[in-house]
Amino acid sequence: MEAKRHEYATDLSSIKEAHERIKPYIHKTPVLTSESLNSISGRSLFFKCECFQKGGAFKFRGACNAVLSLDAEQAAKGVVTHSSGNHAAALSLAAKIQGIPAYIVIPKGAPKCKVDNVIRYGGNVIWSEATMSSREEVASRVLQETGSVLIHPYNDGRIISGQGTIALELLEQIQEIDTIIVPISGGGLISGVALAAKSIKPSIRIIAAEPKGADDAAQSKVSGRIITLPVTNTIADGLRASLGDLTWPVVRDLVDDVIVLEDKEIIEAMRMCYEILKVSVEPSGAIGLAAVLSTSFRSNPCWKDCKNIGIVLSGGNVDLGVLWDSFKSSE
Repeated sequence: MEAKRHEYATDLSSIKEAHERIKPYIHKTPVLTSESLNSISGRSLFFKCECFQKGGAFKFRGACNAVLSLDAEQAAKGVVTHSSGNHAAALSLAAKIQGIPAYIVIPKGAPKCKVDNVIRYGGNVIWSEATMSSREEVASRVLQETGSVLIHPYNDGRIISGQGTIALELLEQIQEIDTIIVPISGGGLISGVALAAKSIKPSIRIIAAEPKGADDAAQSKVSGRIITLPVTNTIADGLRASLGDLTWPVVRDLVDDVIVLEDKEIIEAMRMCYEILKVSVEPSGAIGLAAVLSTSFRSNPCWKDCKNIGIVLSGGNVDLGVLWDSFKSSE
């Protein structure tokens, strides 16, 4: 049954509207398959390659929808966000396409390749300390100084609707999919995918993949309330955020399970993406493959009927130095 608008931050009709809005600007990303990976997993796997999206990650969908949803007066003053990763670059690119300013608060120590993307797309970089309180404080100051509109990386209905367009495309491209595995962090991606997919195909399973060093979603599902971790520690730098009050209800109600992965499993899945799929995928993007190959998934009788599995390769903006070091340390 389709989720009602008053229950969640968005619904299928809003996701369809978002798709029409952003369609002229986004890539309809391809779906790749691999007989080798099918054989290894014992399932039919369908990889939705958001690593080929503009900006190198799915985040452009949500950012584009948010920017295009602004009225002329709002747009003229620009947009602001705080992000250390793909949302920062995506919002910079979406703003550039519309010819409006983007103020991007980035914590010190963010991956260089992602900071470079923000600069390449014309974002105005404002540095903060690495703490969330510093990020929010600096973003608040920029808001007051510029009058710009805050576009949160995930806790925003416009963002969730944009990310949900992935499910519309995937279920059109591969109609026999019975399960979708999605990385989870703040929950914007999986919320949009779950709302769209379960509205179109109520029997479909939605499974989240999460690193052990940032497993707040798994803990939240068990506790029945949002759990925020004081510290996170994982190679998957894009999966360190905590669930928001808009994403948590969707995760609570519509995500069937959360599979927690060790970093070494994520690194091995990255290696397979490079060596077998021939695709450049960052750790956060490879975690879905790690999940389907994990013992916890393969040995769980609940998932024995998951035969045709969609896996969202969420991004490809990888720091090659970190990648090389991770490969060496895993040997």
